Amino acid sequence: MNTLRQYIEQKKKLCGTVVTLTDPCICELFGYAGFDFVWIDTEHSYMSYKDVLCHINGAKSANICSIVRVPQNDLTATKKILELGPDGIIFPMVKNAKEAKEFIEMTLYPPLGTRGFGPIRAIKYGTDNAKEYTDKKSLEMCRFIQVEHIDCINQLEEICKNPYIDGFIFGPNDLSASLGEICDVQGRNTADAMNRAIKILRDNNKYIGLAVGHSDETLKYWSQFDFDLIAAGGDFNFLNDLGTEISKKLKNLKL
Repeated sequence: MNTLRQYIEQKKKLCGTVVTLTDPCICELFGYAGFDFVWIDTEHSYMSYKDVLCHINGAKSANICSIVRVPQNDLTATKKILELGPDGIIFPMVKNAKEAKEFIEMTLYPPLGTRGFGPIRAIKYGTDNAKEYTDKKSLEMCRFIQVEHIDCINQLEEICKNPYIDGFIFGPNDLSASLGEICDVQGRNTADAMNRAIKILRDNNKYIGLAVGHSDETLKYWSQFDFDLIAAGGDFNFLNDLGTEISKKLKNLKL
């Protein structure tokens, strides 16, 4: 079984980080560093499908799970990512039950959904049995939606009824924007909305995630909420922060 799915079924607490740069060694490094998963981002980054494939392979070589966030409401991108065989897929900015249903159906073969047939790497280039993949193995991939808008929270009871959504991941920045508090992710309206949503998800026994920054202050604040999965910071954050710190130290050296 897909390792990520095993983790989720066991309600295991998972920590990961976001990958936006293109070198697949980044995923290997994060695996060796002890992260449980990498969030390979194609919504905001410039990476190609080939880059995504290399990241998935890099993650696999370091025994770390790969989750790919696809661009918002993009059927073509979603199909291509599915055929690469990631452990999980994330749909951003889901606003209502209808959207959630349509997005998830993109990942499911008929009669459950609307996914077109054409697995490539997902069936090891024909080594695996295609019928077994369509009927069983394709269902092992984990499917997440992002809770990034108050409209989504207002329909969360209905969205929770979808049995093929494996996890709900909060995006506080966009959620705060939908509440008139853009960039104020610790605002009262945002906190109240998230607590309301978390209660709904817990009452429905759902797996809950969060994507945030990585500063000590940020992690301390979010630790008071009840999350199963956290993706904190990302490759460019770590390079920028540590690079800035080291450059300052070097410039202050008396050589």
